Amino acid sequence: MARPLSEAKREAILVSATKLVAALGTGAPTAKIAQGADIAEGTLFKYFATKDDLLNEVYLTLKTDLAKALNEGFPALADMRQRGWHIWSRWIDWGAKYPDKRKAMRQLGVSERITPASRQAGMAAFREVSETLEQAIAAGPLQGQPLTFVGALFESLAEATVESVARDPERGERYKQAGFHMLWSGLST
Repeated sequence: MARPLSEAKREAILVSATKLVAALGTGAPTAKIAQGADIAEGTLFKYFATKDDLLNEVYLTLKTDLAKALNEGFPALADMRQRGWHIWSRWIDWGAKYPDKRKAMRQLGVSERITPASRQAGMAAFREVSETLEQAIAAGPLQGQPLTFVGALFESLAEATVESVARDPERGERYKQAGFHMLWSGLST
């Protein structure tokens, strides 16, 4: 009888893969991922049948982690601007706190190795974010633009803001507020 798979080893593989994808992109060798998880490369494939399966699981794990951060304490009954600030603030804080996760998610987000099913599952966790953006789009100058386009603008501005916070943490709060002002000015009338 086969031994049950260890959740600790699975988590170690995901953590190692996240770090290496952040540093090397999706071409990160599975041997290095296994080494970072302190397991044999063959063991990695007991947990994930293929490298693509591993990359898709890393992508979903990162999306879930970010969504959890954004959804925590979400002010569902607040006005649209307050909800927008909550999303923005949490996104920037998460990106600054977890640079490897942010970089890996960015790499995986543009990879053809991530399946449409994984992309769809990853977006499902962002219901409040999507609804807030859709409401802002409907009421502002980006009316009629697809959510994917506005989401890409959001992510680009968030990325620039997080990079600025990382380079100059003493001004981090100012950058976060300035980035939100720029975002909200583009979304609202």
